[in-house]
Amino acid sequence: MRATPSPAPISRDRILQLMDRLKGCRVVVVGDVMLDRYLVGDTERLSPEAPVPVVSVREYRSALGGAANVAANVAAMGATVHLVGNVGDDVHGTSIRGELAAVRIDDRHLITVAGRPTTTKTRVIARGQQVVRIDEEVDTLLDGPDLERMIVQGLSALANADALLLEDYNKGALTPALINTLMAAAKRRGVPIVVDPKFRQFFEYAGATVFKPNRRELESALGAAVDLHHANALPDAMKRLKVDNLLLTLGADGMMLVTQDQSITNIPSLAREVFDVSGAGDTVTAWIGTALAAGATVREAAILANYAAGIEVAKAGVATVSPAEVLAIHEERHDQIGRLRRGGVI
Repeated sequence: MRATPSPAPISRDRILQLMDRLKGCRVVVVGDVMLDRYLVGDTERLSPEAPVPVVSVREYRSALGGAANVAANVAAMGATVHLVGNVGDDVHGTSIRGELAAVRIDDRHLITVAGRPTTTKTRVIARGQQVVRIDEEVDTLLDGPDLERMIVQGLSALANADALLLEDYNKGALTPALINTLMAAAKRRGVPIVVDPKFRQFFEYAGATVFKPNRRELESALGAAVDLHHANALPDAMKRLKVDNLLLTLGADGMMLVTQDQSITNIPSLAREVFDVSGAGDTVTAWIGTALAAGATVREAAILANYAAGIEVAKAGVATVSPAEVLAIHEERHDQIGRLRRGGVI
């Protein structure tokens, strides 16, 4: 096992080459589609009915969440994206289809499940602070005809794909049958598979190209704390999961990448200002998968995804990150390193 303190830099020419290739990539995103709603207002007093603030709403916003946010990030790179998931026969499902149309994402692979609400998170925000979040969802696993329709749509979307991204929020879309069928199809095509897991199906993703949990998710699934300073802790976890590469996200501490050759790369966070971490994991998943589709190595994809995450958390709510923004932060980063080297600091 070899440890690398930080990844080797990517040249500007290499980034430009990869970004040019992004535009020709076809990426399939499968998972839990959600709608993020924001009710923004002010509060000046407590309710006479209960000790809670009264919020006078002055702004309503909606955004794509979960797998739909991953798809929106892929589309923002200029790639073609096919989103496979489920919504309800309700106003929130209609909103999601409208939001997808606004960012030019085809909803042909999105199924409507009667009697099952669209997964929706409504955040009430006053004076820049979240007061309460209201979740509307049914998280039982899809089954019967609904599951069969999901499998059919997933296989159809994968017919000409360059990458498969599985975004699991434990809302019931990613069943073992769907996971196994689509991963097998992707492997037959020889395309990379990127997984953002949650605890329910954690061990269903054997053979994934990149498996991307956060530390809490990994420790919960393994049933024990993970000592990041122990040389074999992450390689052992990767072997247990039976995945090709493990990318552990660590929030403000960045990411740790364990590759097939058992080497570990520490990737420090580049976030200068953290405004809102909502959707940062979706951004990382999108950039990892699409960069791999464009021909990046796993390390190169992780570095680009880390740049994108640093940009995303400085934005309000869930947000997309463009290739131009990633290139700008790369150039700024290496300008800073160059000045430090010229000054003899490093």
